[in-house]
Amino acid sequence: MPSDAASLVALGRRVVEQEAAAMQGAAARLDDGFARAVRLLAGATGRVIVSGVGKSGLIARKLAATLTSTGTAATYIHPVDSLHGDLGLVGRNDVAIVFSKSGESEELFGLVGSLQRMGVPIIAITGAMQSTLARVAAVALDGAVAEEACPHDLAPTTSTTVALALGDALAVTLLKLKGFRREEFAALHPGGSLGRKLLLRVRDVMVLPGHVLGADATMRHAVMSLAHDRGLAVVVEDGRLAGVLTPGDLTRLAERDAGFLELPVGGVMTRAPHTAAPEELAAAAVGTMERYGVMALPVVDDGGVVVGAVHLHDLMRAGAV
Repeated sequence: MPSDAASLVALGRRVVEQEAAAMQGAAARLDDGFARAVRLLAGATGRVIVSGVGKSGLIARKLAATLTSTGTAATYIHPVDSLHGDLGLVGRNDVAIVFSKSGESEELFGLVGSLQRMGVPIIAITGAMQSTLARVAAVALDGAVAEEACPHDLAPTTSTTVALALGDALAVTLLKLKGFRREEFAALHPGGSLGRKLLLRVRDVMVLPGHVLGADATMRHAVMSLAHDRGLAVVVEDGRLAGVLTPGDLTRLAERDAGFLELPVGGVMTRAPHTAAPEELAAAAVGTMERYGVMALPVVDDGGVVVGAVHLHDLMRAGAV
């Protein structure tokens, strides 16, 4: 076989294209059986039992992890181990998903028979819709492929890719049907960067109000406030936010008025500034800063009372970016 770069790239591209075509074929074959499978999963009051042997077992493990991380309790059970005590994990209110390319793997049928006796409905994902597994399943999803990407049509490659895609299709459709939200995903992934972004609130990062100014304060006081509060001077009237001053405001004022230090801040401040709310997602505050080109936002409650300030650098350190 030629070993030049072009030949190797062509071989790799052929594999990807072959697997992509197989997934398109599987997508075209989805029918009402897929909807029945999703409804079975959504209606289960127990957990989802996922199983398979060999490479199909690896795909089954991945689906169990995906379901669990998206709000549906799922457990992988090895079909052989199930006959040596692991069957105790299965309840009568469960639903099972069983992967098998041939649908005839002998190692599966001890578990399959036990599931049938317990009245646990089986969703089969198989490449053989006339197989024993497909016939005993409540629903069978067609994962057939014309051939494996392996040049000898032996190593599970295309078939496992299609099985993986069908499992993902079940999981994603199920989470949408159940109304699973981004915040719930974050709660199940608190250690990841996405979890930090989705769980972190402005109140977790904001600093308490510093030198709050009245509208009749002078710019001399504003300079001190800007220095103390890291570039954001907050102005209040009647206890509520009236406006803000930034170093940019100060610079522009100094360029046009040498006596700017004695001017009242009420005539200089930006009225109706952009703000953040304490319970707002920190990532949303970052988005506001990016859209309007600011480095800090006053934080106000529902009544317009200033309760703090949030700074871009603090948000970055906290992992909201």
